[in-house]
Amino acid sequence: MTEAVHTQAADGVLTITLDRPKANAIDVATSGLMYAAFRRLQDDPALRVAIVTGTGRFFSAGWDLHAAAAGEAIDVVHSPGGFAGLTEFFDLDKPVIAAVNGLAMGGGFELALAADLIVAADTAEFALPEVKLGMLADSGGVVRLPRRLPRAIANELLMTGRRMGAAEAAQWGLVNRVVPPGELMAAAQALAAQIVAAAPLPIAALKQVLRATEAEPVAQAFRTLRGGGLPAYAAMLVSDDAREGPLAFAQKRPPRWRGA
Repeated sequence: MTEAVHTQAADGVLTITLDRPKANAIDVATSGLMYAAFRRLQDDPALRVAIVTGTGRFFSAGWDLHAAAAGEAIDVVHSPGGFAGLTEFFDLDKPVIAAVNGLAMGGGFELALAADLIVAADTAEFALPEVKLGMLADSGGVVRLPRRLPRAIANELLMTGRRMGAAEAAQWGLVNRVVPPGELMAAAQALAAQIVAAAPLPIAALKQVLRATEAEPVAQAFRTLRGGGLPAYAAMLVSDDAREGPLAFAQKRPPRWRGA
């Protein structure tokens, strides 16, 4: 059987491709493979960012309902890292770009929402149809979507299961880029290259600060930032890279990041 998840690393970018025809649905085994890929991203210092995408006309149809019908328990599919290995990988300190090539349904939409950035083909569509299946979009949809969209729009998607096209998603600021399908991976790779060009420690610190402060009022967020409880931020402040950046700027040369 063909492996359901392919990975390719080049120039600091790990590309993770779902390949389970016809709909890239995710069962327990596939969730585990995806977690392994995101774990590799986290643990390999040579990797700076991941792009997750799918083959065919689906980004992902979400949870494999055929596996569910065969008895796969709903609580088991949440592998380490949550559904698809990412939706609850809260301490991942490297960015993930979702390159949404087609339909992102249910857990597929939740996988995209768990990414830091979304590039979508102009033919892509997003939906959370769980209520039509007697379930709740509890792998991030019900939690993340109301934080990304106006409440009324999020409620509509959650309560009706209707599809949202890429153009509408862009209108609401849900995606970063909308491009023709043939330009999708190039657009995602260009975005990834910009992240790779930045210093690695500030990226890790940024993700940590955002996680710690996103639900806090501004004054409390500053107290959290200055309170000494954010190790990635503290390490960045005293790093060689923090000295290298201004030095390279003053010397009018490209910085040489060491990640230390």
